[in-house]
Amino acid sequence: MTDHKEAITILGKTIHLGESKELSFEVAKLHTFNSVEVPVFIERAKKPGPTILLTAGIHGDEVNGVEIVRQIIEKGINKPKRGTIICIPVLNVFGFINLSREFPDGRDLNRVFPGTLKGSLASRVAYKLIQEIVQEVDFVMDFHTGGSGRFNAPQIRIIKGSKTLDQLATKFGAPFVLYSKNLNKSFRNTCHKLGKPILLFEGGKSFHIDNNVTIHGVNGIKRVLHSLGMLATKFKISTPKTDCVFINESKWIRAKYSGMFKATTPIGSFVTKGDFIGNITDPYGKFNHFVKADNTGYIINVNELPIVYQGDALFHISKELL
Repeated sequence: MTDHKEAITILGKTIHLGESKELSFEVAKLHTFNSVEVPVFIERAKKPGPTILLTAGIHGDEVNGVEIVRQIIEKGINKPKRGTIICIPVLNVFGFINLSREFPDGRDLNRVFPGTLKGSLASRVAYKLIQEIVQEVDFVMDFHTGGSGRFNAPQIRIIKGSKTLDQLATKFGAPFVLYSKNLNKSFRNTCHKLGKPILLFEGGKSFHIDNNVTIHGVNGIKRVLHSLGMLATKFKISTPKTDCVFINESKWIRAKYSGMFKATTPIGSFVTKGDFIGNITDPYGKFNHFVKADNTGYIINVNELPIVYQGDALFHISKELL
């Protein structure tokens, strides 16, 4: 990543080395003729270097990712020693306002990339993001959370077989790195096809801000920027408490019965096949089913909903480690 562009063009605006810009990404016009705009924060050092994009809120209910990028801006971590940092804290501003995962047209923004110029509202936003922002960047970090009451341990998700992504994920220093395939029409898959390395961070759950998850996200960004020679000297980096656990394969444990659910083993724990890790009860004190680990591994996701139905995902456990 050795970009030496004197000028880059974002959303039709030219930004030179040493400049700072706050641009407006116009998402749509409302039926009231008011514009819906997403702020885009661009900081360019005088010294050339890579162009990094930090995004969050692609799902409007995943507020913990928004909080991570917000802190990066508030603390001035987005002002690089060299190169360029672009921050978009809330991509799906409609969903963020309404605490909804989807766009007003009912579509999941993360399933319509690379988008089309004359498609649905979500598709048009995806198209503009790719054509007018992503084309100029060298590397992306995208921040997400678990959905439907499921809490994700802080983790990086990448495709397998890329030495660049392996190295960047290791530098980020999240407790877990999960190899997973790029989903069709996702932002991650589109960036991959464009040759833009992307780290997808998962941590916490929707409708919730968790301080520990936020710390992992902010510290991870700082470590990556430091490794690229972009982190300002005044910021210190921390060493992860444990080495990254790389996970090649994982498995969901699903509820055998409907009822009231409680996990009894903390997320991130290493469990052995047959360990009791939670229980499902009825409201009347007549039934108590103990949930056992189907395999040995780390718990990387836990369902925190108090009521579950037969077949619901309860625990995500690593199956094969590297």
